[in-house]
Amino acid sequence: MIRVLLVEEADLVRGALTALLTREEDIEVVAASPGPGQTLARALSYRPDVVVIDVDGGWDGALSTSRELAARLPDTRTLLVVESAPPLERLRQALLRVAGLMGKNNPHDILAQAVRKVAAGERFIDPELALLALSSAESPLTPRELEVLRLAADGTPTREIAERLSLSVGTVRNHLNAVSRKTGARNRIDAIRIARESGWL
Repeated sequence: MIRVLLVEEADLVRGALTALLTREEDIEVVAASPGPGQTLARALSYRPDVVVIDVDGGWDGALSTSRELAARLPDTRTLLVVESAPPLERLRQALLRVAGLMGKNNPHDILAQAVRKVAAGERFIDPELALLALSSAESPLTPRELEVLRLAADGTPTREIAERLSLSVGTVRNHLNAVSRKTGARNRIDAIRIARESGWL
């Protein structure tokens, strides 16, 4: 039997996915978790073969949990179920870190196939998501420009960005101007929007 830990916040969806997987003769859902916060503890307790995580926009938690699982339970494999058009940078990170990645728009039987493949030590990558990641434009921004832009996107004032990054106010402005120029943005707000839509933030 393939032992599965299911991570899904919505009770209704969690129940539906559990019912779907337990219909399979070779798959057993040994535990379920309402979110990434409880996943590691339950995984350590139940020692599943595969942890299926419905990302549902919570990329930071899902990727962090995947890293922790890999470190603490190297024999446990992670399969992420993601929305049809995830942020491209997050998608690339996931492709590097998890054993399986599939979109929510797949037919229901694909989930069981993905679980089997991942449990067997293989990788399962949704072809559409892989193409999306490969065809997306690389970020033209430097790591420092991205760092400045992330703080600006959080609403941090220019002077505070300078203090936090040990830069001068003028250097922060230069970085933001460079970001606008490279993205073709009209202003800082537009640059943040473009960077987010491109999956760079």
